[in-house]
Amino acid sequence: MSTPPAQAQHRALLILQVQSGQITATEAARQLGLSRKSYYQWEKRALKALLESLQTQPPGRPPKSADPEKVQLRQQLKQLQGQVSELKQVLELRQLRQQLQRSDAKKNSRSCKPSSSKRAPPSPPPG
Repeated sequence: MSTPPAQAQHRALLILQVQSGQITATEAARQLGLSRKSYYQWEKRALKALLESLQTQPPGRPPKSADPEKVQLRQQLKQLQGQVSELKQVLELRQLRQQLQRSDAKKNSRSCKPSSSKRAPPSPPPG
């Protein structure tokens, strides 16, 4: 249940007057129609809220509340980026493997061919 601004301002004014010594807590409680004990509970809550609102805040605008759909999309994006990175690595490894296989195939084909610099053994003398 929200309090009308004028009533909240009146309560704040009375609390500040008590704090500055202009009126007593009993007088403030009477004006608010509260017991003194209830007044002190209001005062404690108000001063706590004042201190919390004066805490050092990070510079800039406060962050907006996260849109659940945006959060989900960011998670999906991160996951897909990871998958793309993995697939790029797999592709690179396949390309390297193909290059190695080609290189090995070339080496093997060279070693199987007879060299033109080698001469055939001499034939035996006719007998």
